Amino acid sequence: MPVYDSVVQAAAQHRLDASVLFVPPMHARAAALDAIEAGVRKLVLLTEHVPAQDVMEILARAAAAGTTVLGPNTAGLVVPGETSVGIMPGFARNIFQPGPIGVISRSGSLGTLVSMELITAGFGQSAFIGIGGDPILGTTTLDAVRLLDADERTSAVVVVGEIGGAMEEEAAAYIASMTKPVVAFIAGRTAPPGQRMGHAGAIVTGGRGSGESKVRALTEAGAVVVDVPSAVGEALRAAGVEATAAPAEPARSGSA
Repeated sequence: MPVYDSVVQAAAQHRLDASVLFVPPMHARAAALDAIEAGVRKLVLLTEHVPAQDVMEILARAAAAGTTVLGPNTAGLVVPGETSVGIMPGFARNIFQPGPIGVISRSGSLGTLVSMELITAGFGQSAFIGIGGDPILGTTTLDAVRLLDADERTSAVVVVGEIGGAMEEEAAAYIASMTKPVVAFIAGRTAPPGQRMGHAGAIVTGGRGSGESKVRALTEAGAVVVDVPSAVGEALRAAGVEATAAPAEPARSGSA
């Protein structure tokens, strides 16, 4: 496997479709701008805690170049049976199988859990989009919802959100116009205001970004909000979505 000192050098020798960044926060800006300069049009930034000023510059340069950014702090993208980019276990059939459900998640671990619950309930996924848990993102919940709404292989959408910010509320305005069923789970609803919970973007201030506001906005938009991830499959069935995946038992640790 050839190794290069920069993406620009690699692009001179190969056709590059995407760049996946596994770099420390202080090096994310240089790595991202290198990929954008090389003409990469899909950027997956897994790094957490990238300085806000650096993120804003990356997104501005990406927008000017026509580059789509997933992240920062994303777990990646999975199209079961076709593509796995990032750190999600796209190869695990007890978590991902081809199917009609589009999954959007700010959290990699919660996204994995919900995807596994879907397979256990008999629902495969058309795509998993990990948008990331940082406050400033290249792809928002609204962006991902619009993408899956336009996708012919997606018949229903599952939104895995969490407290902090207003992305779920902003997406709710669009969800109200959708004909595809939308099921949502919001994590952190019992968190005390002003305390960060896990992700940099998961903080409630002044009532903004609270679990209650997200649940209210999504419910008023016609989405079904479940209290636990294991209820997602039942909610999809109630919405008339047909199961398509071969049900699989979740992987268990330990010996028999």
